[in-house]
Amino acid sequence: MTVRKIIHVDMDAFYASVEQRDFPVYRGKPIVVGGSPEGRGGVVATASYEARKYGIRSAMPSKRALQLCPDVIFIRPRFAAYKEVSQQVRDIFRRHTDLVEPLSLDEAYLDVTEDKQQIGSAIAIARLIKQAIRDELQLTASAGVSINKFVAKIASDMQKPDGLTFIAPEQVETFMEQLPVEKFFGVGKVTADKMKRMGLHTGADLKKLTENNLVQLFGKTGHFYYRIVRGIDEREVQPHRETKSLGAEDTFPHDLTTVEEMNLELDKIALTVAGRLEKYQLRGRTVTLKIKYSDFRQITRNQSFPLPVGDLATIAATAKQLLLKTDPADVKVRLLGITLSNFADDAPAAPAQQLSLF
Repeated sequence: MTVRKIIHVDMDAFYASVEQRDFPVYRGKPIVVGGSPEGRGGVVATASYEARKYGIRSAMPSKRALQLCPDVIFIRPRFAAYKEVSQQVRDIFRRHTDLVEPLSLDEAYLDVTEDKQQIGSAIAIARLIKQAIRDELQLTASAGVSINKFVAKIASDMQKPDGLTFIAPEQVETFMEQLPVEKFFGVGKVTADKMKRMGLHTGADLKKLTENNLVQLFGKTGHFYYRIVRGIDEREVQPHRETKSLGAEDTFPHDLTTVEEMNLELDKIALTVAGRLEKYQLRGRTVTLKIKYSDFRQITRNQSFPLPVGDLATIAATAKQLLLKTDPADVKVRLLGITLSNFADDAPAAPAQQLSLF
């Protein structure tokens, strides 16, 4: 079998970079694309690199961003503009391969095992793509190159902005052993903290456990951990991947005990979900509320609509109505989540022997 040549391309501070390109007055200044800090406050969608120097990050409340940098400039998102630029970036990708799997407007996987221009080198192709994005769109992107999707994605984040990182086939397993557990797929803050309390800090620590151990501790994802820490990720680049659901959830440091507290958190989660729906250009017919109680009992409730929805007001109101149907009085809630599914019909949708392919 042939070793795959996979590139993950991630645009640098995409929304903010487009704004700085299109409006010179923003260049060199700390800007945030996202919701206003006024009223209940919005959420940061993207921060420019000038803003990141102050500690501002995506998904941070806009009010917090303003506290970190009083001079930060807030800009309302222009999703139509970002979508147009995203299509231009994908056109550049498709000069080299039709196996392009967009993950969002600003990132994608490419399988260039057999590239259209017969260049043969994934590193050379990544350089050409980065240069074309710079020359034609006046933007920068970072790229990761390796033998599978997981490693390529991690690599693309290692030298941002405008980076290019190659993890050779013979380096993959050592790379995975050194990787902090919080970098693994599906490992959020809560799971990472759980792992660290168990003495699991790196891939090498996970590698000491059997597959059964990992499944017992982490459910079905344990199968993935067992394989990926050994450099095995056989997922193919899927150019027509169908998105089936999209959502967000939050585990709280203290149990929620009042409906008011729960509604406030649902507002925040709904804001995140609405932003992601807009980012991926999706709308769904079914809203699902997930609740996990302090005793780890978990329930879901959902409501479907005749037409797709995606606006913040509808998502938040529906989640709150579903919450009331669960009789939330006298309960302790440790997690809430909101998911959209049943999307509109027009919604976007292991290493073998080593060869010298890169």
